[in-house]
Amino acid sequence: MAPRLRLPTPPGPVNAITMQDPSLPLLEILSRRIPPAAGSWRERAEQVTGIGVRRGEVPDAGANETSTWFDRDRFLSTFTAAARVLGKTPLGLHADERDALEAAGAARTVDGWLLDELGRVTMLALVSRRLPATELEQLLSIGYQQGDSRERQALLRALPFVTGAERFLPLAVDACRTNELPVFEAIACENRYPAAYFPELNFNQMVLKAMFIGVALARIVGLEQRRSSELARMAEDFASERRAAGRSVPADIGLLSPEHEHERATRIPE
Repeated sequence: MAPRLRLPTPPGPVNAITMQDPSLPLLEILSRRIPPAAGSWRERAEQVTGIGVRRGEVPDAGANETSTWFDRDRFLSTFTAAARVLGKTPLGLHADERDALEAAGAARTVDGWLLDELGRVTMLALVSRRLPATELEQLLSIGYQQGDSRERQALLRALPFVTGAERFLPLAVDACRTNELPVFEAIACENRYPAAYFPELNFNQMVLKAMFIGVALARIVGLEQRRSSELARMAEDFASERRAAGRSVPADIGLLSPEHEHERATRIPE
């Protein structure tokens, strides 16, 4: 078995930090699953994310405009290599792993990931805690622009886990305009970022697009909390247009109705 990735030492009890920093349970899960033959990739991942650099050589994120230890090209090549080295095995979370992720508010987000996705998301989450803001923004922008479809998917899934996640709102909103279904699903489905950061108009447009292309609304995290009368109106307009054109209306469109929540709240338990 290959050595496990070295967990960064938290500045306090692990359980308390995990509640705030989901990169720790992600790293633990990844460490358990790295194939024995991936030892060299593991060492590179430690170096390019900063956890393998000696203490004192990596400043706190945001301390400087540029870093002296970070090699963006090497990071991106290691990020790309994850698919080949780690493979695409489903994670199959264990009970203790699910508990740790639930404590960090990330259990539903990680369900369904493949191993290479976990590796890439973990890399981004870790390096985001060590890079200055400007450099991190450049890394994600270039990674998204130059990456293939699966690399873009992983980057979008990583957004809730990176430091200063709100700074990447323009990238996330732009991703909703893609014609690639897997890329759209990576930001719209099983991803808590839109519900947490999207303005109302952008969130509503994302939901309408999900209905238009046949994505199940139940996959949108936080939809119940973000549902509004304006979204219900937009959904009804969409349904009216579909009916007028003789086309079917999505069966789950009722999830967007304000009456749906009222019915749930007033239903008498059996």
